[in-house]
Amino acid sequence: MTIKNHKPILARLIPVIFLCLYISCQPQSKDAPTTKPESFRFLEHDITQIQQGYKEGLYTVQEVVQAYLDRIEEIDKSGPALNSIIQVNPDALQIAEALDKEMKEGKIRGPLHGIPVALKDNIDTHDKMATTAGSRAMMHSYPLKDSHMAKLLRNAGAIIIAKTNLSEWANFRGELSTSGWSGVGGLTKNPYELSRNPCGSSSGSAVAVSANLSILAIGTETNGSIICPSHSNGIVGIKPTVGLLSRSGIIPISFTQDTPGPMARTVRDAAICLGVLVGLDSTDKKTRASHGKSFKNYTQFLKENGLKGKRIGLFKGPLGKNYKVDTLMYQTVDFLKKQGAEIIEIDEISKAMVGKYSFQIMLYEYKDGLNNYFQSLGPDAPIKTIEELIAFNRSDSIELKYFNQKYLEMASKKDDLTSEVYKEALAKMMKGSREEGIDRVMNEHDLDAIIAPSGGPAWKTDLTNGDSFHLGSSSPAARAGYPNITVPMGFIDGLPVGISFFGRAWSEPVLLEIAYAYETATNHRRAPKFLTSD
Repeated sequence: MTIKNHKPILARLIPVIFLCLYISCQPQSKDAPTTKPESFRFLEHDITQIQQGYKEGLYTVQEVVQAYLDRIEEIDKSGPALNSIIQVNPDALQIAEALDKEMKEGKIRGPLHGIPVALKDNIDTHDKMATTAGSRAMMHSYPLKDSHMAKLLRNAGAIIIAKTNLSEWANFRGELSTSGWSGVGGLTKNPYELSRNPCGSSSGSAVAVSANLSILAIGTETNGSIICPSHSNGIVGIKPTVGLLSRSGIIPISFTQDTPGPMARTVRDAAICLGVLVGLDSTDKKTRASHGKSFKNYTQFLKENGLKGKRIGLFKGPLGKNYKVDTLMYQTVDFLKKQGAEIIEIDEISKAMVGKYSFQIMLYEYKDGLNNYFQSLGPDAPIKTIEELIAFNRSDSIELKYFNQKYLEMASKKDDLTSEVYKEALAKMMKGSREEGIDRVMNEHDLDAIIAPSGGPAWKTDLTNGDSFHLGSSSPAARAGYPNITVPMGFIDGLPVGISFFGRAWSEPVLLEIAYAYETATNHRRAPKFLTSD
C-alpha cells in the first residue's frame, strides 16, 4: 500500500518516538546502577599495566594517585557511598611526586613503585593518619613508627593511599556484631549490591580493591577476615602461613593465628605483593620459622597448566547448606578434573573441640596483645589498658549502639600467658588442627591442596540481628596457621562466590600455582556495578 500524504503521519509519530527514547533511557527498577563504574580510566588495571604506562610516559604517578583519590571521593564518599575508606593519606600526592622524580632519575624502589595500596586501619603507619581499629577510643592514636608491613611497602615504592574501614577491633569485640561496621567508619557496603554485607573484618580493604579505589590492599586475618571479604567482594585474597609475614605494628587478636595478607583483583598482583612483604623481623619471633621458606618472587610459581596432575581434596564440611553453592562447587570440581586434577572427597579435617580451644586461646592472647600494643604507643596513648577500653565503650554514645563488648570483657578476666589452662588449650589446638588435622588428611591422601567454597553469597546487612553466616571454610587453615587463597569461582544471583585453596605450612608456592591455573582458565572476576535492591 502506498501512502500519498505521509507528513501528517510523521508529525504524529515524532512525539511518540521521543517518548519511547526517553523511557528507554530511564532507570527501569531499583536494580539499576547508581553510577557508571566503566568510566574510570584505570578500571581493573593491574600492577603490570600501571607500570607499563609509566614506562611509556602515558601518565605520571601523581596522575594515577589523583585519579584514585578522585575515585574515592566519587564512589566511596559520594554516589553509592561505599564507606570503605576511613581516611585518605593527605601526603599521597607529595609521595607520588617524589616517586615520579625518582623514576625520571632512573631509580625504581621495587616491584610496587608507583602502585596505590590501601591498608586496613589496624596496621600502624607513622604519618598523618591515625590507626584506629575502627574504634572511637583510638581516633587520635598516632603510632610512634611504621608497622613492618608499612615500611616494606614504602621501600618497594608503594603509595599508602588510604586506611580502610573494618569490622571494629577486627570483629572480636562482642556478640551480634555486623561485619563492616565500626564506630569510626560506620557501615561498609558490598559494591555488588549495596544492601548486602561485605563480610569482615577486612571489609574495607576488600571493597576498596573490588571497587577500583586502589590497586592493592592489605588485610589481616585471625579466622576468615581476609578470606571471607575477598570472596564476598569478588577478589583474590591470600592468608599466608603464620610467620611468613610480620605482625609487628598490627593491632592484635591472637599471636597464634593473626597474619596480614595481600588482597588484589588478580592472583598475579597478590603474588607480587606477597613477595614484597615476606622476610624476617626481629620484633616478631614467629617470622624466624620462615627462614629458607619464603621467596621474594612468587610469580615464578604462576603456571597456566598448574592443575595438571595435582591431587586435590574436596572438603565437604561446608557443603549441604546451600544448594546453589553446592551446584557451583560441583561444577568447579568437574572443571578441575578436565584440567587434569584428581579430586578426592574429604568429610572431616579436624574435631569440633579444636574450635573451642581456639576461642579460649584468642581470649588469653587478646588481653596480652592489646595491652602490649597500647604500651607501644607511648605515654600519650589515648587508651593504656584493655580495662580502659571497656570503660570508654560504656561511656560512649555510639560504640555499644548495635552490639556489646562481651569478648573484650571475657578477655579482660583472663590470666596471663603462663596460665596452664592457656598452655593446654594451645597444645591441644595445635595438635588437633595440624598433626591430627590438615597434615593428617594430606598425608593420608597424598594431597597437594584442599579446596572448598569460601562461603555463600553475601547476606543482607542487619544491624539489629548482626551477621548471618551460612557457611565457610576458613577455620581449618586459620587455626593451624596454614596458608589459604581464595579466588572468584562465579556468581549466584549476581553475587560473587569464591573457592578456597589451602594446605600445609609454607605451601604458598603450590597453592599459587593451582590458584593461578584456575583463575587463568576461568576468569570469573567481574567489576561491581553498585546495584541497589528492595
